[in-house]
Amino acid sequence: MRELDNFYLKQNEPIKGTILALRDIILQQDKEVTNAWKYGMPFFCYKGKMFCYLWFHKKYKQPYIGIVEGKKFDEPFLIQEDRSRMKIMLFDPNEDLALQTIENILQKALNLYRTGEIKIKEK
Repeated sequence: MRELDNFYLKQNEPIKGTILALRDIILQQDKEVTNAWKYGMPFFCYKGKMFCYLWFHKKYKQPYIGIVEGKKFDEPFLIQEDRSRMKIMLFDPNEDLALQTIENILQKALNLYRTGEIKIKEK
């Protein structure tokens, strides 16, 4: 079993259900989005360029989506903390996911790559 697959499967409920749902939501945003294991965590890439990842907040013990170019966004629900470039969106695994909010921020992040604001090396 791949480390990436094992990451999702080894989690306990309700966190397991939350991160599996988040993975599916992220992958559905564009056919060019792929899931990869980088830096010991699940990253999501757009045309090979990392744009977000899933991880857990140490203090709050909640899963989150990390937006690689989060510093470019002013949404109040995104948390920067001590990160210089990235911002995170926390999720309470005991609550329903705010699908529209998640999709909006992911599309906003992807548009940075689509419009060329974030350069993608062509293969």
